[in-house]
Amino acid sequence: MATTATVPTKADAKVLSGGSVTTRSIDLGLFGTGRRRTLLKEAAIAYQANQRQGTHKAKKRAETSYSEAKPWPQKHTGRARAGDRNSPLWRHGGTIFGPIPRDYRQSLPRRALREALRSALWGKLVDGEVAVIEKFAGDKPSTKTAAKCLKELGIAASVTVVAPTGNPNVLRSFRNLERCDVVPAAEVNALHLLRRKHVVFVGDALDTVGKRLAGKAAPSA
Repeated sequence: MATTATVPTKADAKVLSGGSVTTRSIDLGLFGTGRRRTLLKEAAIAYQANQRQGTHKAKKRAETSYSEAKPWPQKHTGRARAGDRNSPLWRHGGTIFGPIPRDYRQSLPRRALREALRSALWGKLVDGEVAVIEKFAGDKPSTKTAAKCLKELGIAASVTVVAPTGNPNVLRSFRNLERCDVVPAAEVNALHLLRRKHVVFVGDALDTVGKRLAGKAAPSA
């Protein structure tokens, strides 16, 4: 008889406070009861599609600027028939079914995007890939301090840093680090979390994201 896997209700996250690293238990109830893989895929595709400019353009036969005069007579030359030098069969001629400007934008309901963020954060917490920096020291930007914080947390791989509202020093300190994305807590989405292995919340960023997810959670798929 098959057994049903137990869904975890709590997860541990590393917390850097005052130069020492401790562990905090976080209730997973706010983030649902599992990974919604299909929804995460749809959200990731939509976010990536919305970043495309869609300004690609190739000239058609009617848009190339070569002469439209027939290059040689139709018959009795031993050559293949040719109409003009704008033919797509010729070098520098027009393009057949080439790309034209288009809008790649996709839209998902706000609730779906919120549930995708909730599911992505649930997965990161369960996998032990979430950390918190309670207070970022310094009254001015310092990449050296930012790198030291990540080192103390034992994070050497790629990371997404979620910055608190109203603290530009955090953005300026972490943005120069290699394989490090920095995003404000009010703007973070599921793709930001999925793009990197670890997620680090600075200050009250985790509480800010929690307030965004405080609405009624949808049932797990």
